[in-house]
Amino acid sequence: MPKKIHQTSKDSIEPPIKAYESIDFLHSKEARLIRILCELIEPKERFKQEKVDHTIVLFGSARTPDPKDAERELKHLRASLASETNPSTDTLEKVREAERQMKASKYYRAAYDLSKKLTEWSLELPESDRLHICSGGGPGIMEAANRGASDAGGKSIGLGISLPFEQRVNSYISKELAFEFKYFFIRKYWFVLLAKSLVAFPGGFGTMDELFETLTLMQTGKVKGKTPIVLFGSDFWRSAIDLNTLVEWGMISKTDLDYIHITDSVEDAFDFLVRSISNLSKG
Repeated sequence: MPKKIHQTSKDSIEPPIKAYESIDFLHSKEARLIRILCELIEPKERFKQEKVDHTIVLFGSARTPDPKDAERELKHLRASLASETNPSTDTLEKVREAERQMKASKYYRAAYDLSKKLTEWSLELPESDRLHICSGGGPGIMEAANRGASDAGGKSIGLGISLPFEQRVNSYISKELAFEFKYFFIRKYWFVLLAKSLVAFPGGFGTMDELFETLTLMQTGKVKGKTPIVLFGSDFWRSAIDLNTLVEWGMISKTDLDYIHITDSVEDAFDFLVRSISNLSKG
């Protein structure tokens, strides 16, 4: 007869962590593909739940201030300048920067007004045809876009990105449509996929990247149809990039510019977008 085995008393161990519950693993180099898939699948499900099928994307500089804030800062710095007998180089440069910010702040107001008008127009459409304002989720022009949509009573989207500086999610995004991405390329995928039109305000490298990626996708037929694009701020855009030069040198076709509209007017931008989107819907 076999001997009875006596079990020794040991403290029970905790159940092992499942792979998909391991934070260390999910943040590891090996799990990068899983993180990428999450940023593709999770937004898709949220858009589906919130009935977001179409967007109008507004983007531009995160550094563009609210006109009221810009005016307050400029007044403060000019007062400081006036109080100094021999103004320092630092003070003079701060005043010049504040003057530049005051000049740029008109685009914050324009982005707000355009977003508000587009949202009010969209809310009159059948629910299945509505377009939602989408921004990069941060401050500046992005904040103005979400703010205009919020004040009009509509939902708006913020596609934020994790950055070591400058970026914060603005408070005007609809809570259920606030995102933060790790990967730029997936963020840009969501910018383009649902977009019926794009409006680019003056901005830096990020704005240029988003604009030219969209133009490239349109030119190469990687997106369905043609997406109307508004470049708001003629002085800025005609000095920053000369698209006609690309045509003159034969680097692009003249027809590549057919869907680009440059303007300084909120009313003109609104009319162009509504007309273009309506024509595309009929087509």
